[in-house]
Amino acid sequence: MSSIRILRAGLLTTIQDLGRVGFQQYGIPVSGAMDKYSLKLANILVGNDRGEGALEITMLGPEILFNCGTTIAITGGNLTPTINDVDIDMYRTYVVKPGDKLKFKGLKNGCRGYMAVSGGFSIKPVMGSKSTYMRGQFGGFKGRKLKEEDFIPLKKPGILLEDRKIKLNYIKNYNNRVVRVILGTELHMFKKDTIDVFLSEEYQLTNQCDRMGYRLEGPGLKHVSGSDVISGGINLGAIQVPGDGKPIIMMADRQSTGGYAKIANVISTDISLLAQMKPGDKIRFQRIAVEEAQQLLIDEEKMLDDVEKKFSSLKEKIMEKNTTRVYNIRVKGIEYRVVVEEEKVKS
Repeated sequence: MSSIRILRAGLLTTIQDLGRVGFQQYGIPVSGAMDKYSLKLANILVGNDRGEGALEITMLGPEILFNCGTTIAITGGNLTPTINDVDIDMYRTYVVKPGDKLKFKGLKNGCRGYMAVSGGFSIKPVMGSKSTYMRGQFGGFKGRKLKEEDFIPLKKPGILLEDRKIKLNYIKNYNNRVVRVILGTELHMFKKDTIDVFLSEEYQLTNQCDRMGYRLEGPGLKHVSGSDVISGGINLGAIQVPGDGKPIIMMADRQSTGGYAKIANVISTDISLLAQMKPGDKIRFQRIAVEEAQQLLIDEEKMLDDVEKKFSSLKEKIMEKNTTRVYNIRVKGIEYRVVVEEEKVKS
């Protein structure tokens, strides 16, 4: 069976896709990739559907042994990846062969990297998603982060797509520390000067930051008379303010409902920036209009469409010329890698 073997686990590596949508009414979190933009780019690079499951690698990367030939791409935060101890580029495809080892030398920027493989991981979806939800112990690979000596099965790869690259203008600037927000419908719960403080002062990510949410340290936000509201649904990026006045940004593994007043909501396109931040980083909030946030999301989807169309046309040209397929064949206990190239001959 085609697979990868985890030689060293790293800090936190899980399988994530675009999330488990449609089950929040049952108390099931959406989960999914923290940085969905990077996940989509990784999948586009290797020829997958944008929402295919990939490895989300947090801060300290694993060591991975490939037991088959396939195409990989790594996007998002730069954890300095290497193949067989040779540095490789981010946002670029590489063809690996059986016996190749992928390692990460250390965090250079960002916080989370995404490794997609051609065809994706052969993981059974739970409630329509391959995303790992560790608190619930379901989804992904056995409902947990990857451990040493795990063997993760892969689907059959498509055409080996070597040396695809993403241009710089399609890559987000993860050094940006201004997070854009839409002010919430519960502003009446906060004192007027508190809103000005929220939009003008700097906040720092504390050590209490994980896939569920980010607790921030900074000037306290004051309520008019208490922080509690009738429990309601929690959006991705909702900023709750409990009684201590310290804001909490709700992230991918957030609970489905919450009872603290919400001062604002981070716009969809800036969630990926938050996903690449780590404890100690400082941010500021900037208010924008709903219409501007909608246009930013439309523009981001158009960027992804442009990348996908470019690579689709290149793929068609490759297929017109020849088709490359890789097979792993086991004979008397020995596994052989067979590469077959089909070339069309003009009559």
